[in-house]
Amino acid sequence: MAQIAKRTYRYRFHPTVEQADELARTFGCVRLVYNRALEERTRVYTLEGRRVSYTESSAALTRWKKTPELAFLGAVSSVPLQQALRHLQAAFANFFARRARYPAFKSRKRSRLSAEYTRSAFRWRDGRLTLAKMDAPLEIVWSRPLPEGAEPSTVTVSRDAVGRWFVCILVEETIRPLEPITNVVGVDAGIIALMTLSTGEKVANPRHERRDRRTRLVRENQTVVIEDLAVRNLVKNRRVARAISDASWRQMRSMLEYKAAWYGRELVVIDRWFPSSKLCSACGALRGEMPLDVRDWRCACGARHDRDVNAAENILAAGPAER
Repeated sequence: MAQIAKRTYRYRFHPTVEQADELARTFGCVRLVYNRALEERTRVYTLEGRRVSYTESSAALTRWKKTPELAFLGAVSSVPLQQALRHLQAAFANFFARRARYPAFKSRKRSRLSAEYTRSAFRWRDGRLTLAKMDAPLEIVWSRPLPEGAEPSTVTVSRDAVGRWFVCILVEETIRPLEPITNVVGVDAGIIALMTLSTGEKVANPRHERRDRRTRLVRENQTVVIEDLAVRNLVKNRRVARAISDASWRQMRSMLEYKAAWYGRELVVIDRWFPSSKLCSACGALRGEMPLDVRDWRCACGARHDRDVNAAENILAAGPAER
């Protein structure tokens, strides 16, 4: 059964000098509003012990625009500034729910330069995107088309550390299930390789390879079997924490979950305590301790194993028991 899903499409674009200046001003105002609102929320919570609502922050923004010191905030589109307050509200909600740390101030040098525009702050006409306060549409490099008939609901513009400009366009898209197939695959999440498949294929860590490979996993297999890794506990181990973070294990599982749901595929998750690396996939014998630096080993039955491929094969075999 087809379903409607929100998807983001990311493109490079080349602004004119005037557009670049307008966006630079907007980025600066977004950062200032976020930091001012964070400072005020912190002050109120520290002195009065109460939480500041989004409505209060929005009213404060209106007052700031009327002061000589911050009157320049009125020269840029108000929507990205309001969106900054909404993101701050979400950050505090996550903090109070113990899902994230206390919100941090945005640094002029280190923070991501971006501004978010909702539907009232841009014009989409005949495949051309024009932002508020701009007279001409953005010159976007359409590396792939948007879905036919798609209407953007949110647009996020950003600039990276080397000066490249990007626009992310959020649209609603109809996702139709794929035709059923018989392929099944086990996946071992690793440190040296992002993923090792029960087929023997290994996927390296470079970021640009991840999304394509995860999408192919779901498209090419009816069932994908993975481990229920306790990432929060693993990252406490300083020796492997950075590698685990780089591999983005949590994000990998999240993407597999929603891709499988979109396309009518099955994602099976086996118990985190299953000894996939230490179990011989040939005879079933269980080996003792196996430090992380042991990348291949030989079983008493004579079978020689690549640690990660063996683990993926055992994960695949354990999948039916978890259904």
